Amino acid sequence: MPAYQFTAIDTSGKQQKGVLEGDSARQIRQQLRDKALIPVAVHPVEQKDKHAQNQWFQKGISSYDLALLTRQLSVLVVAAIPLEEAIRAVGKQNEKAHVQNLLMSVRSKVLEGHSLANALNQSGRFPELYIATIAAGERSGHLDLILDQLADYTENRFAMQKKVQGAMIYPIILMLMSFAIVMGLMTYVVPDIVKTFDQDKGALPWITVALMKASDFIRVAWPFLLAGTALGIFLLIRFLRTAAGHYAFDRLTLKLPLLSRLSKGINAARFASTLSILTKSGVPLVDALKIGAAVSNNWVIRDAVNVAAEKVTEGGNLATQLERSGYFPPMMVQMIRSGEASGELDRMLERASDMQDREVTTLISTLLALLEPLMLVLMASIVLVIVIAVMLPIVNMNNMI
Repeated sequence: MPAYQFTAIDTSGKQQKGVLEGDSARQIRQQLRDKALIPVAVHPVEQKDKHAQNQWFQKGISSYDLALLTRQLSVLVVAAIPLEEAIRAVGKQNEKAHVQNLLMSVRSKVLEGHSLANALNQSGRFPELYIATIAAGERSGHLDLILDQLADYTENRFAMQKKVQGAMIYPIILMLMSFAIVMGLMTYVVPDIVKTFDQDKGALPWITVALMKASDFIRVAWPFLLAGTALGIFLLIRFLRTAAGHYAFDRLTLKLPLLSRLSKGINAARFASTLSILTKSGVPLVDALKIGAAVSNNWVIRDAVNVAAEKVTEGGNLATQLERSGYFPPMMVQMIRSGEASGELDRMLERASDMQDREVTTLISTLLALLEPLMLVLMASIVLVIVIAVMLPIVNMNNMI
């Protein structure tokens, strides 16, 4: 039974929105009238979703919503509730309208005879790893176990994402406050203090003269600086969205010491966990490697994994190919080699994933812990330069007196 999104007005004149199921839009309008609602608009959910996919600002499904609905769906499927009823129940429990519409659209496809993986794929909102894993679960007949593994996977990813975001709040606020304080000093405080030195610039220290010129420039050109910065950020984002820009940024990331280690660690952990869950789900290794490459956010590493997948297809050894790329930690490569030799690749990949997750979490925590004092030192250094530039002429005048 297809789902329809409606907009209606109740007896008090308030607008209400929601999703109902029916054979036609006419039946939905009748259901609304039976509830003492005046129908304003009724749209099939599927058509609305297709239209939304063509919009620039399409509402996707967040990591939190994905983790939540996966856990709920897993619990219901394990309880032997029919799949279409489980999807409907999860959709009803979600408070976000676009998530409800998405799930109702998926349920409609399932009722039409499509597999869950095919319905998710047609929605265009779910990650490739998610769809491939569910497809493997449906083929193997263990969808309940696969959903449980997926729920753990999505919850762990969401927890790491929130941890990083939470740790970044203080450094970002500190950076913005530091910038605002320096701009305030250069725009309002410094000109009032150093205006007494304008009469004799030739006798002033070079640092004071430079500070005065910088202050004058900022006061006059700050609108152009702001506009230029915004334009530069916009052009940089546009460039990074192109293939050439993405590759250039990824190559640069892999050449910088700290960023290289962080990027390799994050992508290695993501690759190992993806490959682990797919191989445990019964996905062939070559297909799992291609999906593992697709979930990498560094395109240079993604290409290296694709090359490894081609070599494995030709009969090559996975650990050897990953080692040749130079983008994966030696310990992880050795664990994969051991898993291939013992026939327990999925279990060794899971251990490698856990190990890489711990290393990445430790590295991120260390970098964030270093960022806070570095920001304080940078701000203190700038303020110190300003104070020295202001105090030197005063000290010289006192010495002359």
